[in-house]
Amino acid sequence: FDEKGKLLGSASSPIQIWKEKDCIEQSSTDIWLAVCTAVKSACSLANVAAEDVAGLGFAATCSLVAVDADGSPVSVSWSADARRNIIVWMDHRAVDQADRINARNSPVLQYCGGGVSPEMQAPKLLWVKENLQESWSMACRWMDLSDWLAYRATGDDTRSLCTTVCKWTYLGHAHMGQWRELDSRDMEACGWDEVFWEEIGLGDLVEGNRAKIGRSVAFPGHALGSGLTPTSAKELGLLPGTPVGTSLIDAHAGGVGVMESVPEAESKADLSDEEAICRRMVLVCGTSTCHMAVSKNKLFIPGVWGPFWSAMIPEYWLTEGGQSATGALLDYIVENHAAAPLLANHAASQSVSIFELLNKILLSMAHEQNIPFLSALSQDTHVLPDFHGNRSPVADPKSKGVICGLTLDTSEKYLALLYLATIQGIAYGTRHIVEHCNAHGHKVLIFDQGFQRVTRYMIGCL
Repeated sequence: FDEKGKLLGSASSPIQIWKEKDCIEQSSTDIWLAVCTAVKSACSLANVAAEDVAGLGFAATCSLVAVDADGSPVSVSWSADARRNIIVWMDHRAVDQADRINARNSPVLQYCGGGVSPEMQAPKLLWVKENLQESWSMACRWMDLSDWLAYRATGDDTRSLCTTVCKWTYLGHAHMGQWRELDSRDMEACGWDEVFWEEIGLGDLVEGNRAKIGRSVAFPGHALGSGLTPTSAKELGLLPGTPVGTSLIDAHAGGVGVMESVPEAESKADLSDEEAICRRMVLVCGTSTCHMAVSKNKLFIPGVWGPFWSAMIPEYWLTEGGQSATGALLDYIVENHAAAPLLANHAASQSVSIFELLNKILLSMAHEQNIPFLSALSQDTHVLPDFHGNRSPVADPKSKGVICGLTLDTSEKYLALLYLATIQGIAYGTRHIVEHCNAHGHKVLIFDQGFQRVTRYMIGCL
């Protein structure tokens, strides 16, 4: 990007992933190589020389990385494969550990919706300690992926306030000397509640001034160390000393930009900047969907993560809802249907995506049946989208999905109906989150209550 925010070039590079039942793993070495390839390609496409790069930052999923004292990967896999040193955010191996942590009812849990999720780091860490003792002994640093990328680039182990607050139970308001509650514990000016870690059986992580999980925590964008090290600069095709900012979680990085947008309807509502930013909800969609809203006052919402202080917008409290499987669910529904291979061939022959073709099929079906309300096509087919648990607001990782109304039809048209019903199920899940947040103090403005138009909008986005 240039200094005005114009995109000059972008590139991507594929990465590996291993999936075995509830265990989903990646390789930090593989990801770093992919990052280096993508950065070089993006600079080349943008025709930008290394000396023209003013700075860079990293955003990544909130996956857990394990490395030893030399920075080499430490396996977190039953396979003992050293490459597999990342427990991916959506990995659900630590459901039992999360239940046991939540049963203790520690005061810090009120700052993550009332309980930790198996998608967070404390349960995953406890799982490794209980199941992979050799790896537990070898690991010198446990890091969020975006923090590890920044560390790999600079050699500076400073962690992000975003990652630590949202995924590690770090108390950002305590970090800034605003601590005023949580019983009578002596928290000092630090956001780590060491009693919590000791209570859940991970007291060894806070030994040595919390060296394994983060001695230093800074706001996102804080300049790290002396910038790129000579080694990482060479690997990235950039110059040593190029500034690197403290990281953000991927969805939250998107949230920062979206929060700055001003919808036309909102601009007519005559709100101050502070009021307006507190009336918005950001949806960042991919494999899962994050629903993020901010407030000046902390709001405790059962089953919804947060309130997280300054985790996305400085000095605002973040509420983070979410659906654990959205894009992943659509892929699953489409790819596992009997008509999927034929659909893929037809899409390729027309040089369109599978989703564009499904949209065309739905519009054609609505026209054939003389149905002006497209969503009515799926009136006999319903999907409960909790195929990977319910992140919010039910907050049940053991929840299961349901498809009601299945027939023996194997046609492309019936696949299109399943696709539509899945989108509707996802949309209803979002509606549930928005209404639940508003019932507990948020005031998210909803300008379009028409479910038909919401569904069409989601299809258009896809």
